[in-house]
Amino acid sequence: QVQLVESGGGLVQAGGSLKLSCEASGNIFSIDTMGWYRQAPGKQRELVANITSSDISNYAEAVKGRFTISRDYAKYTSFLQMSRLKPEDTGVYFCSADRVVADYIIWYDLWGQGTQVTVSS
Repeated sequence: QVQLVESGGGLVQAGGSLKLSCEASGNIFSIDTMGWYRQAPGKQRELVANITSSDISNYAEAVKGRFTISRDYAKYTSFLQMSRLKPEDTGVYFCSADRVVADYIIWYDLWGQGTQVTVSS
C-alpha cells in the first residue's frame, strides 16, 4: 500500500509564502511523476504543477514565476514552494503521484488527502 501525506498548508496574507510537502510512504521502488493540484470552493480540481522523474516540471499559467515544485528522490517527497500568494490561490491542495512502483506493483493516479491553503487579502 502506498500513501501520500501532505503538510504545510495554512493561513497566510496576500504576498506571503508557504511551502507544502508531500511524502509518499510504503515499500516504494520508484515514482515517475509527482504533482500538486488544487480545488477552490465551487470549482473543479486543477493542476498547479508537476515534475517527472527526469526533473521536467510543468506549471499552470496562473502560478508560473511564483511557485516552484521540487523533489527529494531519496525520500519520495515533493515540495511546492509558493511565493507572492494571492487570494485566488486559496483552496485545498492535493498531492499526486503517478506510476509508483511498490511491492512489485505499478500504482497509478494516487492522491493525498489534501491540505487547506487560505490567502487573505
